[in-house]
Amino acid sequence: MEIKVVKHILEANEVIASQNRKLFEEKGIYVANLMGSPGAGKTTLLEKTIEKLKETKSIAVIEGDIETSRDAERIAAHAIPTVQINTGGACHLDGNMVRGGLEGFDLDQIDLLIVENVGNLVCPAEFEIGENDKAMIISVTEGDDKPEKYPLMFQVSSVLLLNKIDLLPYLDFDMERFQGEAFKVNPRLKIMNISCKTGEGLDNWFRWIEERTSKKGS
Repeated sequence: MEIKVVKHILEANEVIASQNRKLFEEKGIYVANLMGSPGAGKTTLLEKTIEKLKETKSIAVIEGDIETSRDAERIAAHAIPTVQINTGGACHLDGNMVRGGLEGFDLDQIDLLIVENVGNLVCPAEFEIGENDKAMIISVTEGDDKPEKYPLMFQVSSVLLLNKIDLLPYLDFDMERFQGEAFKVNPRLKIMNISCKTGEGLDNWFRWIEERTSKKGS
């Protein structure tokens, strides 16, 4: 019975996510679902992305957290339309939550919508929100064994950002093992090694998301 209940929840969410996807398509909005653990660097990556692209793209952000509006306040400081969704305990955003958050935007004025999901390596991967791509960020401080421990997150992501590579000299992190396991789980995964602190590798991410957004709007 529990399995049927879970299946029903996922199916109901997919209906709403499909409605979101249709709306985004009609408005010409590219949507990225940014997922990762707490502390992986999601909000910092968002800030760097906004700083780089806001002159050429109309960006909006949905921030998902269990409590507080701290991340949303950081993003709003960049003069970007921002909506905070507090889940009150739920470990992910779902299609219905995102649909409600869209009421805070003028969708006709948005090219790029980035949804920063709740910090978690499990639940966010299970729930569609109507996005074009799932983007995963993970830091080297989390260890090199995560792809096979949390396979679904890697399987559903289009791009993986391996953050904090500036710390590699101080860590026992096996890059070959990490990438090998990641490609084993998802052979089509695009991996970018980055440091939000130093800026290393971020241009690759900026180009990738700018190209995706431009293609969506063309």
